[in-house]
Amino acid sequence: MISRDTIDKVYETAKVEEVISDFVSLKKAGSNYKALSPFTKEKTPSFMVSPVKQIWKDFSSGKGGNVVAFLMEHEHLSYPEAIRYLAKKYSIEIEETRQTEYEKSQNNDRESLYLISKFACEFFEKCLWNTEEGKSIGITYFKERGFDDETIKNFRLGYSPEQNDAFSSIALKKGYNDNYIIRSGLVIDNIKRKNKIDRFRGRVIFPIRSLSGRVQGFGGRILKKNLKAAKYINSPESEIYSKSKVLYGFYEAKKSIAKEDCCYLVEGYTDVIQLHQSGISNSVSSSGTALTYDQIRLIKRLTLNIIVLFDSDPSGIKAALRGVDLILEQGLKVRICVFPEGEDPDSFAKNNSPSFLKNFLEDNTKDFIQFKANLLSKESINDPIKKTSIVRDIIHSISKIPDLIQQEFYLKSCSEIMGVSERVLFSVLAQEKNQFIRNKNFRQKNVLPNRIHKTESTKHIDNSYNLEKQIISILLQFGHLEAEYEEVVLKTNENGEITESFENIKAKVFEKIFLDLQQDEVELADPNFRNLFHRLISAFQVKGDLAINSMLFKEKNDLNTIITDLLMDAEKYFLHSWDTKNIFVKSKTDELGQLVTETILTLRKNLINEKINKLKSQLSSGDKNHKDLLEDIINYNRLKKTLSKKLNRVI
Repeated sequence: MISRDTIDKVYETAKVEEVISDFVSLKKAGSNYKALSPFTKEKTPSFMVSPVKQIWKDFSSGKGGNVVAFLMEHEHLSYPEAIRYLAKKYSIEIEETRQTEYEKSQNNDRESLYLISKFACEFFEKCLWNTEEGKSIGITYFKERGFDDETIKNFRLGYSPEQNDAFSSIALKKGYNDNYIIRSGLVIDNIKRKNKIDRFRGRVIFPIRSLSGRVQGFGGRILKKNLKAAKYINSPESEIYSKSKVLYGFYEAKKSIAKEDCCYLVEGYTDVIQLHQSGISNSVSSSGTALTYDQIRLIKRLTLNIIVLFDSDPSGIKAALRGVDLILEQGLKVRICVFPEGEDPDSFAKNNSPSFLKNFLEDNTKDFIQFKANLLSKESINDPIKKTSIVRDIIHSISKIPDLIQQEFYLKSCSEIMGVSERVLFSVLAQEKNQFIRNKNFRQKNVLPNRIHKTESTKHIDNSYNLEKQIISILLQFGHLEAEYEEVVLKTNENGEITESFENIKAKVFEKIFLDLQQDEVELADPNFRNLFHRLISAFQVKGDLAINSMLFKEKNDLNTIITDLLMDAEKYFLHSWDTKNIFVKSKTDELGQLVTETILTLRKNLINEKINKLKSQLSSGDKNHKDLLEDIINYNRLKKTLSKKLNRVI
């Protein structure tokens, strides 16, 4: 594992504007930089980088964070990969921390499998380009498929010689462990014959890469006519490769998917490669397997829009449609495009120009539900029983969609296409939903009551959340500053009467907020805000003015997101030079004491309202302590009235 010292050094050294400028064209805008969003299509720049705060914010997509967060979002690297990338860029030596023997063993196993896969990929590439067998068989095949040299190299295509031990003998000579060679699935250990055979011998090779570009496994296609051998084979399951969790071409397509906000899903390796070569670079393949939840989640990281491309085979379309319900269930939008009879994505892209292909996809892509209704309705024109079954099948798909508005839209479309009244369809949909709820597992059933409770008190939750958010925002922006506050001072006169007077005092913002909340024994309700509050107070007490810089972005990811959003939300109000237009905007720092006091008082009032409502609820439920409850309600209302007066004075 990367040591904490190395991570700290990376954060201290890396400059967010330098790193982002490697990927995005930044333009100076005052003390900040601006650019067109690298995550969405836009004409007006809304992507902002703050060198002072070392953060970025994309207002068009809502994404934001520090330099590491940018690499994770834009390059789709894991956290350790992003740290290693920055360490390499800034020539920082990476220190590793000690691990348990078990952790070392696990990491060593995975790393060893990645290393042997990397070596195998390089071996297959060399065999393709540098051997007579590779050129005459492998290169010839790829050229016949219409792949140019750049495409072959981009996808790292290769060739495995027909010799039984061509790969294994070279790997053993290079010192690779026999055990890992077998566990990787590259070699089959034939115990009966007491020999080892290369799994992919005599096949062209399609390397399968992880999100970060590391080779996880391989697909191989045999070229000779052999009735006993499967046309396509894949690497077996291993510690680094699980067929149901990967998508072929995802590494090559990830940037384009995020940029286009759309993913084309096809079936085979050559479909993906051909589409990429024709300019449709946001294409991936499920590699011939039924679509899985893990594969859908992989796409969902980059986009909510999927277009499934089918050939014209009716049986193949129906089989694929069964898996598309999974996509709907995950909340993604699905559209379908079917190629003309006798064509598949590979052949159609090969036989037509890129511009013709692009136009065809745009003109022939249909909404999933409408496509399914049109397809199935043709089979049931004069068969009421079959038509009923088809309607239920369509409603079952609609029930998977989380968005209620989309559900209603699809129901109306289904009603028009199938000639069934909307009232009946809504009734059938209700039955499907009830069945779905009954079939939910135990954990989901326990979550349901909490969601219901939240909807009953949405207004209160929103008020509390916004006030707590305001407190954290004030601490992040102004916690280290000193401000002036008006305090109530209680005095006793000569007659023993208690009188109120107001005095101005000065104190650090973080001290004022902390002491006021501590005095009332108030804890922030939101767990992230509560965690961040205590960390901020501790940082201010130890580091003073340098508190924010000392802790910024060294927290876990969810806290980083909150920090970035709050800082950049504050920043966006100062994007324009209003003073140059003779418009003078009042800064929050001008009345900082008033802002702090008003926020704390409003939070107190909100909490008292909550307490009063709870007491009233107990009262209406027939609680035996009727008199005590009434007295408490009266006292809390008096306190609420006092707070209202103070708020009026502050405002």
